[in-house]
Amino acid sequence: MPDGGKTPAEYGAEGGRRRAEKLTPEERSEIARQGALAKWSPDVELPRVLCGSPDRPLRIGDIEIPCYVLEDERRVVVQSGMISALGMTKGGSSHRGGTRLAKFVTSRTMGPFASQPLIAGTQQPIRFRATNGAIALGFDATILADICDMVLEARKEGRLQKQQEHIADRAEILLRAFARVGIVALVDEATGFQDIRARDDLHKILEAYIAKELLPWSKRFPNEFYKEMFRLWNWPWPPASAYRGPQGPRYSGKLTNILIYDQLPPGVIDALKEKTPPDDRWQRRDRLHQHLTPEIGQPHLEKQVAVATNLMKVCDDKDEFSRKFERAFPGSFRKGRQSSFMEKLIGKE
Repeated sequence: MPDGGKTPAEYGAEGGRRRAEKLTPEERSEIARQGALAKWSPDVELPRVLCGSPDRPLRIGDIEIPCYVLEDERRVVVQSGMISALGMTKGGSSHRGGTRLAKFVTSRTMGPFASQPLIAGTQQPIRFRATNGAIALGFDATILADICDMVLEARKEGRLQKQQEHIADRAEILLRAFARVGIVALVDEATGFQDIRARDDLHKILEAYIAKELLPWSKRFPNEFYKEMFRLWNWPWPPASAYRGPQGPRYSGKLTNILIYDQLPPGVIDALKEKTPPDDRWQRRDRLHQHLTPEIGQPHLEKQVAVATNLMKVCDDKDEFSRKFERAFPGSFRKGRQSSFMEKLIGKE
């Protein structure tokens, strides 16, 4: 440690203070200006807009609030739009001296009713790259609801100034809308993000069902399942290994897809087939169920096998089974390619 018991960092800080003391006010102002320019430089990497556009604001009655979903999935409300929605007068620069909202929530009237997260959330706007490439300022969408809560609480306690009463009226209108739908859902609908969110939900389902690695083979379809299937369709049991007729192993595999795999969530069967494509002889190297996750995918498959097996047990022929299975799983035998296949299997060509 250097002489004097100070660390290098402490010496550096002291040197910085001494240099600052020697600067003229004009020099300090210029350094601050350069720092601000660097901070707000368009070259700085900022999150971009994923969904939303200026012509698709969030509309609540006659109130319009520009909003966006950023590429990191943060829902933001544009700063000027939030101020306008609350009926507040615009004033004060957001580059220095704090934001208009920050000053409002920490004012003598509102401060006692503002939570620490709200105060922190309004201190620094979220900077992002707008659709036109310009730098825009916004706040987390939930802050708008928090501000409304704060204003209405102040009104309840009789602390509002007369010129702030119209803000409380706006806050009440906004909160009623938020209570009905929810601010996140409103922003998703206004920006069109709900469509992407639905696709992402499907992706999460597939991740839950489809294993990232091939699992060791283990028997997932008991003999009882195929024995009942062959009984209903009048196929020889046990099937001969050399049997290659039009209604043996070939159709039993297609029927297995309809009864079991097609009953898993939409998209799972297609993802499984992509995992193990057939060769030039239409043979798959791996079993489809080997790509199901042991936590979710395989238990669902085993449950579906049990349901189908028990239903086959109580039926006398394939016609009765087809009707009962269709009743239990509507649309199973009437989905495009499956329809003609099932009609052929149950003798309705």
